[in-house]
Amino acid sequence: MIIAFSITPLGVGEAVAEPVARAVKVVRESGLPNRTDAMFTTIEGDWDEVMAVVKQAVDAVAEVAPRVSLVLKADLRPGVTDAMTTKLESLERHLTTD
Repeated sequence: MIIAFSITPLGVGEAVAEPVARAVKVVRESGLPNRTDAMFTTIEGDWDEVMAVVKQAVDAVAEVAPRVSLVLKADLRPGVTDAMTTKLESLERHLTTD
């Protein structure tokens, strides 16, 4: 499965990079395939391991924020691996086809 999620610390003011970095660090240290952009972090793995990482990331932010907001979108497709890469490759092929 692939999960795209966004964790927003609330009650810490406008500067949220440090609390968000705590969440991204948890994801990167998980060893699961992942990618972070300006809006979401995407992670790929099986249900239990991905959800455990999301919980750990939320907990890491909750250590420094009195309130945490979580937005999560999941693509559950049994039997598919490396979808983070193959989905983008397929898109790029369609973009370069005339």
